Amino acid sequence: MDMTVELFDSIINTSQDCVFWKDKDRRFLGVNQAFLDYYGFESEQVLIGKTDEDMGWHSDPEPFRQDELRVLSGKSTYKVQGKCIMRGEERDIIASKRPLYEDGRIVGLVGSFVDITDVIRRKEGVDRTQLVYTIDKLRKFRFFDGIIDGISLDEILDPLTGILNRAYSMRFLRSLIKERVPFSFAMIDLDNFKYINDTFGHSAGDSVLARVSKSLAEAAEGYGLVGRFGGDELLLIDLKNIKADERIAFFEKAYGDPTVLRSEMEFGSGNAFITATTGSAAFPEDADNFTDLFGIVDKMLYLGKSNGRNCFTVYEKEKHQNVEIRKIAKNGMFTEMHGMRLALDKEEGFENKLRAAMPGLAEVLQIRDLYYVREDGRMKAVLDPGFDEDASDIEKLMTEDIFSEAATERIEKEAPVFWEALKKKGCSSVLAARVRDGEKVSAYLVCAVERRHRIWQENECAILYYLAGLLA
Repeated sequence: MDMTVELFDSIINTSQDCVFWKDKDRRFLGVNQAFLDYYGFESEQVLIGKTDEDMGWHSDPEPFRQDELRVLSGKSTYKVQGKCIMRGEERDIIASKRPLYEDGRIVGLVGSFVDITDVIRRKEGVDRTQLVYTIDKLRKFRFFDGIIDGISLDEILDPLTGILNRAYSMRFLRSLIKERVPFSFAMIDLDNFKYINDTFGHSAGDSVLARVSKSLAEAAEGYGLVGRFGGDELLLIDLKNIKADERIAFFEKAYGDPTVLRSEMEFGSGNAFITATTGSAAFPEDADNFTDLFGIVDKMLYLGKSNGRNCFTVYEKEKHQNVEIRKIAKNGMFTEMHGMRLALDKEEGFENKLRAAMPGLAEVLQIRDLYYVREDGRMKAVLDPGFDEDASDIEKLMTEDIFSEAATERIEKEAPVFWEALKKKGCSSVLAARVRDGEKVSAYLVCAVERRHRIWQENECAILYYLAGLLA
């Protein structure tokens, strides 16, 4: 490598901007370290030869395509504002691009971009910046002690939350792997964050991010660091709680503390209960390299989401080594509905149809049993013939076809008889649907689970509503 190439490599890989270069067909040829850190890639090989459209980074890719075609015709662009999708969230960016020449011919383009989402929100009146980590706090960790005197704190911290930004979170994590320092790694995804933004505004969403970030950082102070991976996703790098039982104890405490990962926040227009889903694994016990470690954590996070969110999943080899994403992931709501219809069409009678639907329903909704309340007000269970309880006041809750409640306080207050029936099974979270023909209600279907504050997702509500329609 000559001095020019070495200098170029050094410059782009120390730049905080995300730098990329492409061929004349707009296919990626290479990217810098900041780009890899932004998207969470271990290697540039995952995108070499692909276009933006192949990667699915834009909800509307056409303006970006036209922009690059103009650059490939010889025009440079500077600080063009646009949007990209990063781990499911649409982010605001500004990008600059110029042609790449070889022997006087355009052979590709080089570009860079920076994320300005938080800057835009602050300009719109949302300025809730906080300082969670100080220089002294970061010095306790060898990696930051070695670099803190050469860079500013602003370069290391996320401007909205005051915790580590994505780039330095990844660099810290990689430094621990390189030095073979044992640690645990967790990804924390805030549940229904889009709903909070849409209902209460981005100001409320930013307040949630700032509060959870600060609380989680305080819970791990002295031995762990929290970073913002992007959007509503946080990460925790913990040098103390490494064994599975230690991590379980840590997260049980964090989820049990009403100020950390389960808390109620008040906004001007109402209250919201804030919860999170977490996936965790350890280095080198569970994985001895970045790619495998990140893959396990991502799988545990997905598993937690499929189990109703608002929970943590700590990787345990005996339990999880054979779990595959394709087995966790559903084929799609239409496929589940179609399979349910085929199963019910083969049966006669209400109870028989419920039994036929039960296997698929148990997998999709992650429930142990399905309950139903008939016209006489008696509540029964599909898999437990001996369960027969009074639930005659369930109709007080069912003012619409679908009812969901993450806790039982409202149920206890408004339908105490139904609540007593749920209590017999130790159930804390409920999803229910009316079975009706026109205005006549003939039964209620009830999914009830023991885990408190389970968040029932839209696809889960749709599945139960569809089943109720088939039974009507």
